[in-house]
Amino acid sequence: MKGRKQTRNAAAAKPPLPPKMKERLYPAVLELFSRNDFHQVNLRGIYRKSGLSPSTIYKYFQSKEDLLFTILDEKISEIGGLVQAHVKGLESSREMFRKVFWATLDYYDQNPGVAVAAFVTVPMRTWMREKTYVRKDAEKFFREICQYGLRRKEIDASVTPRDCMDLYFMFCYRQIHLWYYKGMKWKLADTVPRFFPLFWKTVSSGRE
Repeated sequence: MKGRKQTRNAAAAKPPLPPKMKERLYPAVLELFSRNDFHQVNLRGIYRKSGLSPSTIYKYFQSKEDLLFTILDEKISEIGGLVQAHVKGLESSREMFRKVFWATLDYYDQNPGVAVAAFVTVPMRTWMREKTYVRKDAEKFFREICQYGLRRKEIDASVTPRDCMDLYFMFCYRQIHLWYYKGMKWKLADTVPRFFPLFWKTVSSGRE
């Protein structure tokens, strides 16, 4: 118990990574993890790819897992701001949900290394042990849209925010896996018109 507390305290005491180091380190890490299996990537390769010394990286991160999950958490958190900007001013919960899917998949089109590292490379069991695995920002956002849609009677009363979020992740996972398996030959955002009607049919009240 004492050891765990010390580890948490050490993690909390880590200094923030300077922006200039992020510019060198983040692209190198995402490229390595998007082009190789998780266990094939090691810190030595990260040192070489980024040009940063081992002592510099260890100053900010305890392991390659700590490094990768920190990057993924920071990058995926950017989606929330994009979604907020896209749904601003929309009145229909249907259009809000459609924009959520579009903004998410468009982000991964712009950041394919994040998509591959997060959805293909990372062992889920390992990531599930990390606090970054749970997307509190997504939970809050889906709750707000669902409550809004329920007030407008656009969403079925039996549908919960958790149901909507589960469907969101299910559709996104499937599109990213298929896109990667087929050689990333199309834009992820272009798949939204194909699957979104099914999503909406599942959650809507049918009154719209």
